[in-house]
Amino acid sequence: MKIELQLQKISSFEHLELLANQIVEGFISGMHKSPFHGFSAEFAEHKIYNPGESTRHIDWKLFAKTDRLYTKRYEEETNLRCHLILDNSSSMHYPKLAENELFYQNKIGFSVLASAVLMNLLKKQRDAVGISIYSDNYEYYASEKGSDRHHRMILSKLEEVLESKPEQKQTDTVTFLHQIAENIHRRSMIILFSDMFQKEDEEKIFKALQHLKHNKHKVVLFHVYDKKTEVDFDYDNKPRKFIDVESGEEINLFAENIKQEYEKKVVEYNKTIANTCMQYQIQYIPVSIEENFEKILTTYLVEKQKFG
Repeated sequence: MKIELQLQKISSFEHLELLANQIVEGFISGMHKSPFHGFSAEFAEHKIYNPGESTRHIDWKLFAKTDRLYTKRYEEETNLRCHLILDNSSSMHYPKLAENELFYQNKIGFSVLASAVLMNLLKKQRDAVGISIYSDNYEYYASEKGSDRHHRMILSKLEEVLESKPEQKQTDTVTFLHQIAENIHRRSMIILFSDMFQKEDEEKIFKALQHLKHNKHKVVLFHVYDKKTEVDFDYDNKPRKFIDVESGEEINLFAENIKQEYEKKVVEYNKTIANTCMQYQIQYIPVSIEENFEKILTTYLVEKQKFG
């Protein structure tokens, strides 16, 4: 199953909701042979009537069509609670976009659109969604709700993130992941988008990730990166100045001279993250900004089935 997208037709983030809906509709249309039982937009707002329950909320019109008893589902009866976490540090705004490039062609734009896509899917299933955004401060928090007004509020905030141009904003991941963990009181699926470029030592970061697991939360880490330059280190051998977008530190070098060692270090670091997540039972999904959103949507549906 492949999602056929025409993303280039919608280039402005003012159409974030429209674009997210286009992606989800394309994904759902390819699911007719999928293994995801129970995924039905038609009955997303209903649940099967159980004998002994009040008959006050039975949908009699639906009974006439299906000969089965369903009751209407209300906002507080959502199937799942999902909390999105977005790393908005300066490194997430890499690569810098040219005027003719689309907003989702860097890490923050990709992560914002992925968040909007997941929100669209959650909305179709009457699931509740909340969000936390952090960089060098805890920028925004919204608890999990399922109303249209709540969705529009979060989408508006995501558009603000795209408009922002943070310079030398470092990531205090440890502090804010602990704070976010304390804010989520009811069992939820927690989905984190981050490039995992952190100033803190690895052990502290992983302890913070482990904290997200308290109260039996399900945690999914989407490790977002630009494969061409951040993994493959694909540069020509002209002398270049590399600038740390979070600290401003500069270094001049020939990329070819360090390419092999760089790639080795990246593989080792990513393997450490993957192994630690496995140890803590955190679902680790590396995702490049050049990919489409099928991996993200499929991961969500698989983890939702496990969540139970």
